[in-house]
Amino acid sequence: MKGQPSCPKCGGRVGAPGLFADSWQCEAHGAVYPLQPVIPPSVEALGVAVHRAEVPVWMPWPLPVGWLFAGVTYAGDDRSGGRATAVACSGPGPLGGSGELLLVAEEMGVGLGARYAGIEGPDPGPRIEIDQPPHAKLLAAGRPTPLWHVAGAPEDRAVFAGEALGLWLWAIVWPERSGLMMYDEQLVLTDLREAGTEVELLPCGALSPRLLS
Repeated sequence: MKGQPSCPKCGGRVGAPGLFADSWQCEAHGAVYPLQPVIPPSVEALGVAVHRAEVPVWMPWPLPVGWLFAGVTYAGDDRSGGRATAVACSGPGPLGGSGELLLVAEEMGVGLGARYAGIEGPDPGPRIEIDQPPHAKLLAAGRPTPLWHVAGAPEDRAVFAGEALGLWLWAIVWPERSGLMMYDEQLVLTDLREAGTEVELLPCGALSPRLLS
């Protein structure tokens, strides 16, 4: 991996732990888990993120027809482990053209999902109405998992959020019309920490530019 860690909330530079601080520091956000450089899509590189993750590494499995793994990143370091993960996939959209899906699992307060969603974070908070029926449902680690539409996101994407295994789960889809896949198809998500040798069959595509934003 090339490049320097950054702030998961804003992408700004972070200072490493040292004499005056025992955690990574962002000028704007204080102590943060450092966002590691994006890992290009390959089975070997994915294994690095999976090995270090302390939270799920969600992947639609099996992938929808024509979809490919498009990169991964995580927030954390060797001491903390990955406390947020983001996995990108790309493929044909339900209404034609291409679509991209970014799945983020994170502990409360990390802020990576909100950053990719394009909203102020660090968590979905009042932007989801959990007292209302969910807008989408999927299976995560074999469990029915409701997701709600997140209000206030940029118009170029559809954003959903909910809870899975006690952690935030974000599903961010580009373009916005490709969010239809969250309504029409019940995606089955696998935590790649539990996937075993099946991961070796994962089809890989080009690196998603969404991970770099």
